[in-house]
Order: sequence, then C-alpha cells, then structure tokens
Amino acid sequence: MSMLGGFTTAIGGMKVAQSQLDLISRNIANVDTEGYTRKTAQQNSVVLAGYSSGVSMGEVQRTVNEGLLKSYLSSNSIVGNVSVTNTYLSELQTNLGTPEGQNSIASNVTDLQTAFNDFAMDVTSASGRYTLLSNAETLSDRLNMLSTNIQKLRGDADLQISADVDTINGLLDTLDDLNDQIVKYKVLRYDGVADLEDKRDQALRELSGYIDITYFQRESGEMVIQTTQGVMLLDKDPHYLSHNAITEASPTSGYADGAISGIYVDGEDITSKISGGELKGLITVRDETLTSLQSQLDELAGVIVDEVNQVHNRGTAFPNTPSELTGSRDFIDSATQRIKIENGDVRFTVFDSEGKQVATASLIGDMGFSADGETVDSMLAKVNDWLQNEAGLPQASASVDKDGHIVIDTGDSNYGISIMDEASSSAGSAQQDVTVRFDANGDGTFDRTFEGFSNFAGLNNFFSSGKNEAIYDSKVLSKDANLGVREKITLQFSIDGGTTGSINIYPSDSLQDIVNKINNNSDLNSEIRASLVPNGNGYMLRINNMSGSQMEITEAPGAGGTTSGFIDRIGLSPSDVGLSGSISVRDELQSSPGLIAAGSPEFNESSGQYQLNSSANDIANSLAKIFSENHQFGQAGSIAGTTTTLSNYASTFVGAIASEVSDSESALSYQQELNNSIATKEAETSGVDIDEELAQLIIFQKSYAACAQSFTAAKEMLDILLGMMQ
Repeated sequence: MSMLGGFTTAIGGMKVAQSQLDLISRNIANVDTEGYTRKTAQQNSVVLAGYSSGVSMGEVQRTVNEGLLKSYLSSNSIVGNVSVTNTYLSELQTNLGTPEGQNSIASNVTDLQTAFNDFAMDVTSASGRYTLLSNAETLSDRLNMLSTNIQKLRGDADLQISADVDTINGLLDTLDDLNDQIVKYKVLRYDGVADLEDKRDQALRELSGYIDITYFQRESGEMVIQTTQGVMLLDKDPHYLSHNAITEASPTSGYADGAISGIYVDGEDITSKISGGELKGLITVRDETLTSLQSQLDELAGVIVDEVNQVHNRGTAFPNTPSELTGSRDFIDSATQRIKIENGDVRFTVFDSEGKQVATASLIGDMGFSADGETVDSMLAKVNDWLQNEAGLPQASASVDKDGHIVIDTGDSNYGISIMDEASSSAGSAQQDVTVRFDANGDGTFDRTFEGFSNFAGLNNFFSSGKNEAIYDSKVLSKDANLGVREKITLQFSIDGGTTGSINIYPSDSLQDIVNKINNNSDLNSEIRASLVPNGNGYMLRINNMSGSQMEITEAPGAGGTTSGFIDRIGLSPSDVGLSGSISVRDELQSSPGLIAAGSPEFNESSGQYQLNSSANDIANSLAKIFSENHQFGQAGSIAGTTTTLSNYASTFVGAIASEVSDSESALSYQQELNNSIATKEAETSGVDIDEELAQLIIFQKSYAACAQSFTAAKEMLDILLGMMQ
C-alpha cells in the first residue's frame, strides 16, 4: 500500500509542479500586459483515510493590494477632472490672448482708447473717424467672436458629456458581463477566475477616469459599484446614465434654469452628485468656468456700451446732422407709460445745413410738458406739435413706431435735429444730464431712474446691442441672504403693455422661494421663468421672459403709496447677459462716419442762438476720457466687484484665465505624477517580477524532476518486487 502511495504522491507532485510551471509561464508571458496581476497558487496536502496521499493544486490567487487599487481609482478620477479642465482652459486662452500678447482683448480696448484720443485731437480728420470706427468694430467683433467661441465650447462640453455617458454605460455593461462570468466560474470551479478579475479591475480603472467611483465585493465574487456620493451604478444589473445634449448653447441657456438637461440615473438627476472624473470636469467647464468668462465679457461690454452711449447721446454731428433720430428703447405701452424730467430741461433744436439755428425750445419751459410727468405719447405729441407749428416743418413727426421705439423726424434732409439736456429751461444754460423717472408699467408710480433724456431713449447711440430687457438679473447674493423684507411686498410683471401677473414676497422668503413662486404661478409660468444662476461665490436671481420681448418688473406701492425699495436693494435690473455677443457699432455710423458726434451745440451769447461748429470736440474729449476714468464693475464670475478702468478690467480677466491655465497645468502635472507613482507601486506589489518568476520556474522544474525520480524509483522497486514473485 505504501508503494502505491508513493506512486500517487509522485504523480500528484508532478501534476502540481506542471500546473505551477504553467502558471509561471503565463505570468512571464504577461509581464508587459496592462492590468495583469501576478498569479500564484498554494499546494494543498491530500489526506485519505488518515494517510498522506500527496499534494493538489489550490485555487489560483491574484496578488492585489486593494488599498492601492482604491487609491489609484480616486487619483485617476481627479486626473480625468483636471485634464479636461486644462484642455478647455488652454483653448480659452488661445481665443482670449495672453497678458503679454499683443492680440488680447485687453489690447483691443487699449487700441480703441488710443483711437478716441486721436479723434479728440482732430475731429475734422476723416481718417481719424475711420480709424476710430475700425478700432471700435475690431473690439466689438472680438467680443462677438469670443462670446460665440465660449458658447461653442459649452456646447462641445455638453456633447462630450453625452459621449462620456455612452462610454460609461458601455463600461457598466462590460463590468456586468464580467461579474456574471466570475460568479459562474467560481460556482463551477472553472479556471480563469483570476484573469477575469484582472479584466474587471482594468475596466474599473477606465471607468474611474470618467466618474468618481467606489466599490465592494460580495462573497460570490460579484462587484457592486457606486459613486463616492452613493449613487448606484452596478448592483446585479447596470444602472445606466442618461443625458440629452443641447443642439446649441447660448449665454442664457444653463443647467440652473433647466435649459440644459441634467445627468440622470433611474430618473434621478445626479449632476450635483458627480464629484470627480471627466464628467465632473466637463460639468464645471460648461456651467462655471465658461459661464464665468461669458459674464466677465458681458460686464465689460455692458460698461463700454453704457458709458460710451451716454456721452455720445449728449452730442450732435456736424455737418452731417441727422434729420431723423430713432431710439433703441422698447416701450411696451407708450400710451400709459409715463416719464418725468428732473434736475433740468431737455432742449430740442433744429439746424439748417450750415449749422445755424432754425428753431429751439425746451420740453418743459417752452413746450409745456408737465413737471409732474406725462405719458410718452403725450410728450411726443408736444414735440410733434412744436416741430410742425413752431419750427415750421409741417412734414415733421414725433411718435412711437410699431417696434415701440421713439422716432423724431424733421421730414426734410436739409434740416437736422439736436437733443441736449441743460440745467434749466433758459436758453444757453449749462449742459448737464437730466434725471428721467420712468413709470415702467403705467400704474402711475415712477419705478426706474435714468440719466440723460436722449440716453434714456437711445436716440443717438454709438454702440448697438441685442439688449431688450427681456431678462432681469439681481446682484450676486448668497442663497440664504437676508432680503430685507419687513412686511409683505408685491412684485408685478408686465409684458406687451399689460400686467401679466404678480407674486407676494414675505419676510421669511428666500431667493429660492421667489424662484418657486414665479415658476409655480399659473399666470406667469407660461411666459416667465425664474432661476438661481451660479455666479462666483453666490447666485443671481434671473427672471427670463421666454418669448424674448420687453418685460417690466415693478414693486406695487404699499399702503402709504411708496415702495420698500426691494428691487433696488437686491439689484434686480435688465441683464447684460449675452451682450458681448451682440455689441456692434450702430449701423448708421458704420455707413456714415460723419454721424459720429464730436461736439454739442454752442450758444452764442450775442445772437442768443445755438450754432454747430465742425471743430467742436467737447464730446470727443469726454469720449476719450471714458477710457482713463474708473468705472464700477459688478461681480462677474470669479472676478469680484471692482472699480477700475476699462483696459485694466479687460487685463484682469485675461490675467485670471492665464492664472487658471497655469494652476490647472500644475495640478494636472502633480496629479499625473501621483497617479503614475501609485501605478508603479501597484505594479511592484501586484505585477510580475521576471526575476522572481524565473527563480520560481527553477524551483518547480527541480520539484518536477524530483517527483519524476521518485516515480521512477517506485516503479523500479515495483518491477523488482514483481520479478521476485515470478
């Protein structure tokens, strides 16, 4: 019996040695295979009826350090995040220019400043006007291009999110299939479980680059995968992600207001629960990085438009004095909307082709416009009457056109018209902007305030824009900001000349409560949508008339006939969102540079009349001064509210992007190095060491040889024994 046991032991040893040699050969063959881990197997003693019967091959095991694997998954998720951020920031910097470059947006602003300075020095120079227009168009075109590129990048990021979602779903399918095979092979005790687990870990590594994940394994060998914030991705079956990409991004389309779809799992929006991987980087780029830059461009464009237009509206061109002035402000109901003039009077003057006064009159002092205010239509009727009857221009007109814009026309190209604000109704009084109070919704209460009559109506703008007051934004506030409401107030919303609806706001209400009240109000939600838009370290309350038409938001007077000032307190006003994409030099100026206002009418004390002078440059000097003066900029994205010059502000966000690019490159370099370090350590622990495998190869070759010799010796002894028995 012991001799037969020797045979059994020798044969078992040879089989185990052969299996070990095969395992070692597989290890050596896969020494350079990515994701392959070293395989080992224990030798188990076989005992039958209390007697040793040799050895058997144990289950093949992988050499895996779970701690290092989880560290790699976490690090790889960060690499995916910062890598995509760096890619988009670098693209942004290419478009925006570098601080030291000569082709940055800051350089464009400086070039326009130089052109205005040169124009002020010689307003009669035709080449100076063309240079000014060229630089103004270059700046506006650059702003348009940057805005377009930003929105394209946002659209690209959203499309990539959709592509990544498909990739993630494909990886979940792969992991699910491997789970099924591993569980099956374990139950049936098939060989190859360890190799399948290697493939699963490799798929897990790839998945971590797209989304932050964590995992655990059940005793069956099945792996359960979820995000770091607990969203289940794989448990028995995959939980697929879904996302509907937008066809085209715009400055007013965002995830916050529902214009961009979220990322869903099992019907739940998990966008805010994704904290790593390429998906997180794309979400941040789409909703924060790019929107931050868009808001900074819009802030710059908004200040340029407001400041330049206000000054340009004070002037009058000569000898190309316009016979027709068309405003840019939309009036939703000029028959009920009222205006009131304070701190001076508005002077209308008609000039002939030689710049000599034909007629002049002040709106309040001469035309009889009430100091308490009148409707827009009533005011225009007085201007119309004066033009036809006092100025002797029967073909002249002053009215609101079908688009809601004020149009004042002398009806004769030989006669031009000038509008200028003065300190009083007396001819020759000092030029200064009047204060215009505006009853936006026609309820009798003056809700809004503007400086400069022509500027208020937009009758002689230098820049045009697509701004039409369909969107209102508040200043940047925290979500739980104290809104200063002491008692109930009512916000009213007016569109197309009628009150669309209203909401009540109470002392305990938050910004989110206001959003919910607007969106849940049946009178409003078919036309108006409210949202909280992330901006820097806070949020803006955005109220959007989705039809794109003019909207007025007012606070209803309280019991005492006054308002609480809530709208001013939270800074709710027409938004500049998207302004950088629509800014342009006014069409009339592009076709006729002579319409650029260089000066204002001069009063001749001896004649008691106004006259135009082609060399007058008071307005040109004021336009040039805009670029050397400090202006107030509100918070826009990562740039806090500040007071600085236009060129300094442009340089600030060019520098901010450059800084972000540098930081992202450093972060990416560090994270990649860390990732490689973890991968190297993991390879040292879990990978194949060729020297160690060769040593093991020699050991099991000798083991096989020893077992073979033992088998031969046992056979010879058995042969001798059988020979003795014959």
